[in-house]
Amino acid sequence: MNGKPCCNPARHGSSVAAAFTPRTRGTAGELVALGGGEFVMGTDSLDGFPDDGEGPARTVHVDPFSITSTTVTNAQFTAFVRDTGYITQAEALGSSFVFYLQVPPALRSQIRHVPTGLPWWLEVRDACWQRPEGPGSHVRERMDHPVVHASWHDAQAYCEWAGVRLPTEAQWEFAARGSLPGARYVWGDEDPPEAHCNVWQGSFPDEPAQGWRPGTMAAASHEPNGFGLYGMAGNVWEWCEDWFHPHYHRNTAASNPVQSQPTGRRATRGGSFLCHESYCNRYRVAARGSNTPESSASNIGFRVVAAPG
Repeated sequence: MNGKPCCNPARHGSSVAAAFTPRTRGTAGELVALGGGEFVMGTDSLDGFPDDGEGPARTVHVDPFSITSTTVTNAQFTAFVRDTGYITQAEALGSSFVFYLQVPPALRSQIRHVPTGLPWWLEVRDACWQRPEGPGSHVRERMDHPVVHASWHDAQAYCEWAGVRLPTEAQWEFAARGSLPGARYVWGDEDPPEAHCNVWQGSFPDEPAQGWRPGTMAAASHEPNGFGLYGMAGNVWEWCEDWFHPHYHRNTAASNPVQSQPTGRRATRGGSFLCHESYCNRYRVAARGSNTPESSASNIGFRVVAAPG
C-alpha cells in the first residue's frame, strides 16, 4: 500500500491455499438483513491518502443483502477447521506477520526477517490463527475475538464451507455507514475514536498508552452502528471480494459495483488496532486498504455476506 504503509506487510508468490471439499455445510453466524438502496460512497475530503483512491464520492446502488453482525470469530473459525481439516496459508508456510509489540521480547530478539519499510512488523515462525503471537500464544481465551492471520484465500475457503461470500466494497461501505450518510466515521463525525472502536492509543508505533495493549478485542466490543453491526472500524482489517484499484470509483458501475479485473491485490476495509489519527487514519468509513490475497497478519480478519432470505 502506498501512502503510509503501517497497515500490514505483503506476501508475494506464495501458493494458493489447497482446495478442499466441506463435509457438511457450516453456519455463518448472526446475519443482519439490509434493504440496500442508493447511498453516497467514497469521499472528496483530503483526510486520506491519494493513492488509496477514496473518491470521487458518487451515488451507487446495492441490492438487498445480509451481513454478519461481527467479524468471523475464533470460535466460528475453529468450527470450520474441525469440520474440514482446513490448513491456512500461514500454517502451510510456517509463519505469519505479527506487530512487534505483540511478540514477547525473548522471541523478538531471535527474529531476523523484518519487512522492508515496515520495521514494526516481524515474520514470526509458527504464528497463525491458533497462535496469533507465535509460540506460547493461543486463542483458547480469545474465542470471541476476530480470527486473524487469515489470508483472502483462507476467507474464501470459510465462505465455501458456510455458503456465504465476502462483501463487495460497496456492500461493506453501505453496511458500515449504518444510515449516517456522509459521516466521517461509522459513529458520526466526532473525535476522538477511542470510545467507539479499537484503534491505537498513545504514540504510534513505539509508545502505547498506559493501560492499553496493541491487539484485538472481542468482535462485539463497543457500541454497534445504526444497523446493529459491530467492529466496522478498527480492531481488524476486513477482506472484501473486490480486487483493489486506485481508480475504483471511476472504473466500476454505479449499480452493485465490483472491481473484478485482477490487479494483484484484494481490497480491505475498516482499519485495525494499529490505526491512529497521527499516522494512519484508515478507520474512517471511506478509507480503503489492500493486500495480496496470500498475505496474513495479526490485524487481518473478515466478515461475510449472504443473499437475503
